[in-house]
Amino acid sequence: MQTGCTLHGERTNVSALGGLGAQARGASGWLLPEIWMQDGAKRVEQALARLLCGQDDGATELMAAMRYATLHGGKRTRALLCLAAGALADTPAHMLDDVSAAIEMMHACTLVHDDLPAMDDDVLRRGLPTVHVKFGEATAILVGDALQAHAFLTLASLDAPGDNRIALVRELAQAVSAEGAAGGQAMDLSLVGKHVELDRILAMHRMKTGALVRASVRMGALCAIAEDAAHAALYCALDRYSACFGLALQVVDDILDATADTATLGKTPGKDAAAQKPTCVSIMGLQAARQFAPDLLRDAGEAIVPLGPRAERLAQMLQRANAYLFKHVPCA
Repeated sequence: MQTGCTLHGERTNVSALGGLGAQARGASGWLLPEIWMQDGAKRVEQALARLLCGQDDGATELMAAMRYATLHGGKRTRALLCLAAGALADTPAHMLDDVSAAIEMMHACTLVHDDLPAMDDDVLRRGLPTVHVKFGEATAILVGDALQAHAFLTLASLDAPGDNRIALVRELAQAVSAEGAAGGQAMDLSLVGKHVELDRILAMHRMKTGALVRASVRMGALCAIAEDAAHAALYCALDRYSACFGLALQVVDDILDATADTATLGKTPGKDAAAQKPTCVSIMGLQAARQFAPDLLRDAGEAIVPLGPRAERLAQMLQRANAYLFKHVPCA
């Protein structure tokens, strides 16, 4: 695996820009976030369409349901985090596209399963009927299973050295294991109707949401940079960044569930309170939660200061999150 990245590298035209070059930069020479994010999301969408291109045999709708679960919108936050970290590592664009697509498949898997009647029992996702509503509960279960398998197949098939592929597969598997998203969902279900301390809720959020965010950032770097003693400071900074970023995402989700309408959320609002699920809002109070989210994003920004200009796009992801926060979760 490549080991040639320093913390304070010079700003370069990184390969992960996908060939956009000068038009993606403003007068100051900094990358324009709206350009690379739009281009990156488009490339990931194209990669998903290419990787999930099989045809159903007429007797089943499994592939159609898999495409429905992955190709109908979403902010692509995890994919963009992977692209941003990949830019820091000078990872080739074509490799990042497929890795980001694998992450989005896994994210879609968790959403499809979370929406099931036995889990969070939701009928809307991204403003559309959830997979089990449109295709049936049995198909939805299989969609989640198949998307997880296709995510790992995608990583195993990368045009990359074996060590890189193993590191990426391990990272994604850990993110959705009993120590990650699956364990976080189990904890979420176990806490319904109970009074718990804030630390327990934060631990659950770090597993259910934060683990895949952490993997997204780390996988962008792991495509090209070994996690070894020489790069311990780099991965320490990325882990602190992603821990704060991932927790902020879930705090915002808790706030929106309590305050937003269906059009803003793209799913049914008020479900946490109706289901008696403890959240940051129910434990901290709405005002404290509103302050907690920007504090977390600020801490994420501080974490990547030692990485210098090469972390430009990771910083721009924080700007994007802050803008979303200001628009949808204004402080009272």
